[in-house]
Amino acid sequence: MTNTIQVREIVLEALLEIFEKGKLCHLVVGQLLQKYQYLEKQDRAFFTRLVEGTIERKITLDYILNQYSKKISVEKMKPVVRTLLRMGAYQILYMDSVPDSAACNEMVKLAVRKGFSGLKGFVNGILRTIAREKEQIVFPKKEQGFIRYYSVVYSMPEWIVEQWLEQYGNECTEKMLIASLEAKETTVRIRTERFQREEIQACLSKEAKVQEIFWYSDAVVLSRYDSLEELKGFQDGVFQVQDISSMMVAEAAGVKKGDFVLDVCAAPGGKSLHIADKLHGTGCVEARDLTEPKIALIKENVERCKIENIKVKRWDALELDKEVLEAADIVIADLPCSGLGVIGRKNDLKYHSSREGQIELIQLQRKILKVVSSYVKIGGTLIYSTCTTNRQENEENIKWFLKENPSFFLEDLTEYLPKKIREAADPLLHLEEQITMGMVRLLQGVFPSDGFFFARLKRKGKNEKLE
Repeated sequence: MTNTIQVREIVLEALLEIFEKGKLCHLVVGQLLQKYQYLEKQDRAFFTRLVEGTIERKITLDYILNQYSKKISVEKMKPVVRTLLRMGAYQILYMDSVPDSAACNEMVKLAVRKGFSGLKGFVNGILRTIAREKEQIVFPKKEQGFIRYYSVVYSMPEWIVEQWLEQYGNECTEKMLIASLEAKETTVRIRTERFQREEIQACLSKEAKVQEIFWYSDAVVLSRYDSLEELKGFQDGVFQVQDISSMMVAEAAGVKKGDFVLDVCAAPGGKSLHIADKLHGTGCVEARDLTEPKIALIKENVERCKIENIKVKRWDALELDKEVLEAADIVIADLPCSGLGVIGRKNDLKYHSSREGQIELIQLQRKILKVVSSYVKIGGTLIYSTCTTNRQENEENIKWFLKENPSFFLEDLTEYLPKKIREAADPLLHLEEQITMGMVRLLQGVFPSDGFFFARLKRKGKNEKLE
């Protein structure tokens, strides 16, 4: 293993970029792993775990640190010092493989190395006290208020806890909070439209452990692999990384051979690729997005999967494209959202979101819907989806849209979703009722997927009455 202080110093570098400069975790982690390519596999795993874990548990860590730092709160500490304390506390409380003494000693060494030798006693004292008293740490009591209790125990901003309690109640909220801290599996869609199932199984089982998901035959969980991008199955386009909730969009779309499908916010392209596979080489999927990096990502996936019935185009979804007015059999509108359904996969997202941000997103979603719904041909289908749990971005947006666009109606999803999915329902989800209504809301921790919402909206044909 590389010098331990060196790896922790890189962790400190990452966390300062994320905590103090507001940079996104996945970008910082990716850049630093690229910069320090010489790190051994064990070190890279340690680096990623400590960075992501410290971010994920920041609210809990700060609550604990404030109990042991009597003279100065975490918020008022020097950035390097509070980051070292968060790192050290995380190792002590959540990393069994790290001896408490090592966690304390290495943080003290780093404090000295970074020019804070005068505060090494402060760092050492707090961390050693936490290590000594970690079994006696006092958390807020649930009976004194669910919001504060859940926020501290599950390291979730209070406003998100409050919103979930308002919208889903206590039982659902706690399940969602627990799920937000659980390790996430790598779910992939195997491309059975292009490869034989036996061929896929043989390819994947050579490089990873493959676990089938009994209620969705084209979804499997991969584990025990080194690098996903280096798997031969990935390079050959045998599978595409995609959560089950996202796979349901293609099912809900009900594509038919020869359809023209327009995916207006497509990056990284998972839904577009899925639908193109379902077209069996016929028709056309036009995958659009706003920026060149997103377009490049879609193209990369299209080329890797060797799909020919996809056209990739850079286009602002807010700008009307007169060339495709009433031209699409299906429009996929998987729109920008607050992302509260994927907090477990994006551990810093919860710190960048806000109620004010949600309000702005709702207005953006409605503006995009107003534009892209005009691309749906008479008798065609609009699929609206988000990866958030917020009702205002989901059901309330659908209510608004139907009021503004009486030529559309919600269509029963029963015939479009796999039977096993319809049957694999927790009573808390009311899934059967939702499917009939044409809208499906999946809550992480309640349903075994990311948090997700989608609705199937049909544009009335010429012979159908406008109610």
